[in-house]
Amino acid sequence: MSVTSIRGADRRGGSDRRVSPIFLGIVAVAAVSGWAVWTEYASDRGFAVFLFVVSAWVVSLCLHEYAHARSALHSGDISIGAKGYLTLNPLKYTHALLSIVLPVVFVIMGGIGLPGGAVFIERGRIRGRWRHSLISAAGPLVNVLFAVLLMLPFALGALDSWPTDFLAALAFLAMLQVTAAILNLLPVPGLDGYGIVEPWLSPATRRQVEPFAQFSLLAVFGVLWIPSVNVAFFDFIDHVMGWFDVPRDYTDYGYTLFRFWKN
Repeated sequence: MSVTSIRGADRRGGSDRRVSPIFLGIVAVAAVSGWAVWTEYASDRGFAVFLFVVSAWVVSLCLHEYAHARSALHSGDISIGAKGYLTLNPLKYTHALLSIVLPVVFVIMGGIGLPGGAVFIERGRIRGRWRHSLISAAGPLVNVLFAVLLMLPFALGALDSWPTDFLAALAFLAMLQVTAAILNLLPVPGLDGYGIVEPWLSPATRRQVEPFAQFSLLAVFGVLWIPSVNVAFFDFIDHVMGWFDVPRDYTDYGYTLFRFWKN
């Protein structure tokens, strides 16, 4: 989602950049549950897929926000460290509900990758429009990278040798990353896509658009509820994943396993 701009006091002291144990714990859950899906060790395959997808999805959300923060730090906002954003701790995000909880809820409810929340960047410390655009682009680029890595096994022929359940989980998780990247890159106020173009707009245009930012995400999902738009959107997602030879059947099967409470 968007990187929100604020102006505040300089907080240079007490910066902690060590990786948070909370983040490491989430990574451990992803690793163990992924192993359980791969080896079919778990008696409940669906629950193992659920744990793997949710924990890996939260890891990607943390890295998305970290990319925003790290880019801002190197662009001139030295207050980032003191805010805790570089620890990868999801509880340090200003809007933990928007950054972590709602994206996970949307995955559970509808199988769609909701853009994450915001990290607060003190934009007044940063000079140059290209730097501002890069900070906004850094988060979605993480989702793009995640999606590519998750889809590479399919492109390299893993269908012939890897466990079906594990590949289905990868396919569904990749779909979440692709949807998150595409939605985030929309040039809509409140999303990273708008943050990329905003520095190049006139001050008058930015002032006119600003009041709509708080409603834009709801508007995007409202539009996605329109059946024809929804079909076209997911057809495009399938087209993108088809570049890596990810079968739609595997994505659907991954979603079925993920919703273990329905099985």
